[in-house]
Amino acid sequence: MRASRRAVLQTLGVGALGLAALPLAGCVADRAGAESAVRVDELTFLISNLDGGWVPSKSAISSYEANVWQQLTDKLVHTDAEGKVSPWIATRWEQNADATEYVLHLRDGVTFSDGTPLDAAAVLANLEAWAVGRPDEGIARVGLFPGGTYEGAEALDDHTVRVTFTAPTLSFLPTLGYHGCQLMAPSSIAASLEEQSDLAAQIGSGPFVLESWAASDHVRLVRREDYDWAPEALGTSGPAQLSALTFSVLPDDTLRASAARAHQTDISYNVNPQVLDAFTEAGFHIEVPRYLGFVHGYSLRTTVAPFDDVRVRQAFTRGIDRAEILRTVFTDAWEPATSWLQSGVPETTDLTELFEYDPELAAQLLDEAGWTGRSAEGYRTRDGEELGFTIYPTPYLTGSVPEAELIGQHLGRLGIRVHTQKLDIPTWTERVTNDPTQGVAEVTRSFVDVGTVAGVITDEGEDWFQVGSSDAELVRLRDAVAGAASREDRAGVVEELSRHVLEQAYFIPLEQNVQRIYVQSPELRGITFNAVAIPSYHAATKEAAA
Repeated sequence: MRASRRAVLQTLGVGALGLAALPLAGCVADRAGAESAVRVDELTFLISNLDGGWVPSKSAISSYEANVWQQLTDKLVHTDAEGKVSPWIATRWEQNADATEYVLHLRDGVTFSDGTPLDAAAVLANLEAWAVGRPDEGIARVGLFPGGTYEGAEALDDHTVRVTFTAPTLSFLPTLGYHGCQLMAPSSIAASLEEQSDLAAQIGSGPFVLESWAASDHVRLVRREDYDWAPEALGTSGPAQLSALTFSVLPDDTLRASAARAHQTDISYNVNPQVLDAFTEAGFHIEVPRYLGFVHGYSLRTTVAPFDDVRVRQAFTRGIDRAEILRTVFTDAWEPATSWLQSGVPETTDLTELFEYDPELAAQLLDEAGWTGRSAEGYRTRDGEELGFTIYPTPYLTGSVPEAELIGQHLGRLGIRVHTQKLDIPTWTERVTNDPTQGVAEVTRSFVDVGTVAGVITDEGEDWFQVGSSDAELVRLRDAVAGAASREDRAGVVEELSRHVLEQAYFIPLEQNVQRIYVQSPELRGITFNAVAIPSYHAATKEAAA
């Protein structure tokens, strides 16, 4: 008999009286910048870490640092939660018939916070950084920018830029609203890797500017008084309503939750999902925005045993009871995965039948792969070798650790030994992202246009599955998605690509990705989220507490 989610909440002490059971935050009031009620014209934000560094091409795509970058910088276009593109710094644009050339018309009078004009020359420098980077100096390009087909850009005048591609690139415009494509001053772009690591050296054109920061402690932003070029989609113009934002680092999930309960902070980020019901019942506003991108899951590196055998990969995906995960680890805000792409992606189709729970099939696949022996502890063996691997839960997703442990139980019933080990962000990046010998890489990745998917799956991009170009069908579909000249043609190819990835079990879907959880004070108003679920506080206001 399986426990219900309500029973789990009650066991954890976070039911209707759960908030009262949370410990007081102690020094959290000081960390949040308040000893009692925080100021009405300032916003305080508790976050578990800001450890990803401040090199824009890396940290801008982080679900942590991106919260800061969104307030410091602008983008050429705004892409909303449904993927709709609207003007921002680019007020209008033209696209040729085969989507290989775009002309961007820039807003006049925009400046970076150091007074440098945000003109065509600045846009050219940013495009080069996004598309190419400076890899010899350790400065990467932006992974989901369509650099594979990027040919170049030129200034037609001070406020007009022409961008050309070697093949149809439908993803270009929406990707300009991706959080990695933030506009930085040319001086910041030209800085060395070491210089870019200092947030104080990063100059944006956004509604807030940096006042102070300290590693692993805080970032404090203050209003830019002459800001006047917000996108219409945010619903307001002129300077921000709030005078300041303070992001304070507090790693402990329970303390962040208790600080919210005690009204010692306006926002607590990524608290345990299992306390959300109690916050809702207490009148707090909970935002769990689901963004465009990949579902939460695992990409498997096919050069690493045992994932070099498709039958083992297929057994992995068939051996996971996703319904039990949703019942016991998460809440009603999480939904089942239907593909390896989020359901909000327009080209997504329901392919659940390719990875649904089937332990009998999983056991049969492992038998066929030759894992028929058993160790003294009951784990499968072949030629004296035990079947097992390690999962390092991602530090970017609250709930990843208990989910990995539950998956370990599911696979353990099949005779697979699964180890789990929790790591901090720098160590996780080293041990998983940058280590090609680690077979399982957990994915919590967003994008704003499905065309950029082609940039991660083979050796022309990030080569998630370490197949290189050896899978001819994957290469064909990659090229067809990236080079489609119409969205109608592309949609059918995306379904083919998704089906192939899931049939080969290159990717193991888990659930719809709700990577970001915001427990917000009921006094907050005017917060908006973009296509990748990052909030803007330009139009945010606070009501005085009663």
